[in-house]
Amino acid sequence: MKRFLIVCGVAVAVLILLGFVAKFLVKKHDKSFSPEEEVAFTAEGLNIHVFYNRPYKKGREIFGALVPYDKVWRTGANEATTFQTTKDLLIEGKTLKKGKYSLWTIPDQETWKVIFNAEYGQWGIGADGEANRNPAKDVLSVDIHAVKQEREFEQFTISFEKVGADAEMVLIWDKTLVAVPFSY
Repeated sequence: MKRFLIVCGVAVAVLILLGFVAKFLVKKHDKSFSPEEEVAFTAEGLNIHVFYNRPYKKGREIFGALVPYDKVWRTGANEATTFQTTKDLLIEGKTLKKGKYSLWTIPDQETWKVIFNAEYGQWGIGADGEANRNPAKDVLSVDIHAVKQEREFEQFTISFEKVGADAEMVLIWDKTLVAVPFSY
């Protein structure tokens, strides 16, 4: 009887573990969630690493609705997006020191404010439903022109593009593209 109970206990534990693993795998690949993504840029001793969650459009109106204009956005979903650089960057004439930051934006129809904040690791939205960012810890903010496109992007995407001797961090979702130029 004791052996039977041990075998049953182990079987139940395995089934519970398999349930958690299956739930995790479904979350990572299900379009109803915002899967995690990591993107990197490497050039001439510079390594940039961005970690963010990629929400889907799913037929929704994005900017000005789901993501309101003139309000701080966590620039993705779930946790606040993190941005890490191994070298100082020059962004719109301002220096971002090497280090790790959270990345925030304030979208508007024509111009976005892109904000790098010294605090990172927090959930993107606070208990009050507002962005979980402490403005006193902002280390750099720049205004970047937003470009409207014909092509619609279903999933929020951050990428990097080399532009001559410089580069851009590109934020794109729905029909909006914001390219943040930087040199290193």
